[in-house]
Amino acid sequence: MKTDLDTMSLKELKALQAQVTKKIDDYEERKKREALAAIKEQAQAMGFSLSELVEVEPVKKRKPAQPKYANPENRSETWTGRGRRPRWVEAALKAGKSLDDLAI
Repeated sequence: MKTDLDTMSLKELKALQAQVTKKIDDYEERKKREALAAIKEQAQAMGFSLSELVEVEPVKKRKPAQPKYANPENRSETWTGRGRRPRWVEAALKAGKSLDDLAI
């Protein structure tokens, strides 16, 4: 089947593009499923399950960081020292205070 792209309208070209994108995605997904099935079959032939062979380490979650600095005017406003400085920290530094002055 040969399509003459030069004679197609923009709407027809975009529809064709959408169809091609969908077919590519479907093809890739089918190949992934086939590869996974082949790998599972090979693992079973050797006496293993796929999960036994693929060691997936659990994601280690960090503990929330403890606040290191507090706003002297409002002690409920704290900062861990990570990330962007809060406005109250910037204001205190501009006023001549140091981070040591704000330490908890």
